[in-house]
Amino acid sequence: MEDKSSRRRQQEDVYSTVIKAGKRTYFFDVKTTKSDEKYLTITESKRRYSDDEDKFFYEKHKIFLYREDFENFINGLRDVIDFVEKEDGPIEPREQSQSDRDAEFD
Repeated sequence: MEDKSSRRRQQEDVYSTVIKAGKRTYFFDVKTTKSDEKYLTITESKRRYSDDEDKFFYEKHKIFLYREDFENFINGLRDVIDFVEKEDGPIEPREQSQSDRDAEFD
C-alpha cells in the first residue's frame, strides 16, 4: 500500500536530468506544485571532506525557477555566456580528466 508521502512525491517529480561536470554534479528537476504548475529546481552538488567528522559529505545549493521567470532567466544566462565568449573566445566542451572520473566514484 502506498503512503501519502510517496503519492505526493510521485505527483511532484515530473522530469529529471543529471550533468556531471568534474567535481560537481548538477541536477535539473521539473516538479509540480499542489496546483499542478511546473517549476524547475537546479541543484549543484559538490563532494566535500569534513576534517571534524573524518568523512565525506555533499554540499548542495539549490535554485527554484518558476515558469514565469524562464524567459528572463534564459535571456540573462545567454547574456553572460555571450559576454564570456566575446572576452575569452568560444566555450569548448570540457573533457573529463581521469581524476574527475575517479572522483565521481569515491
